[in-house]
Amino acid sequence: MALDQSFVGRSYPPTTPYEVGREKIREFAEAIGDANPAYTDREAAEALGHPDVIAPPTFVFAITFRAARQVTEDPELGLDYSRVVHGDQKFAYTRPVRAGDRLTVSSTIESVRSMAGNDILDVRGEVHDESGEHVVTAHTKLVARGPEAEEAGA
Repeated sequence: MALDQSFVGRSYPPTTPYEVGREKIREFAEAIGDANPAYTDREAAEALGHPDVIAPPTFVFAITFRAARQVTEDPELGLDYSRVVHGDQKFAYTRPVRAGDRLTVSSTIESVRSMAGNDILDVRGEVHDESGEHVVTAHTKLVARGPEAEEAGA
């Protein structure tokens, strides 16, 4: 079943604040194998002009993907999440995510289209700190495989 095109432009309320911790940043940097000292050493981050350690660029995915659940779980949209695969991810930063940030995400459906029996959903997540300063915009592409694609073994 094709997703409803009228959902394009629909926005969802900001998430509750997520507090970014130094340990979460360190764990994430270790998990992706990035030894940049700005991710683990406050003095190294300060030497680069940051008030505290900063997060690797993809760290924010965990926050924005959680926020995108407002979209994927919207019963009116009718998305069958059991058929969803992650298609693409892009980030446009105003500044790095820093330890101590309290971040909220507001999600908006950018586009809904069908291609080769699949529904493709583009979601924009605007991330702001508690003062309202823009931190990053995340663009997430989700592909809901149609039953025809599954039968064809795709």
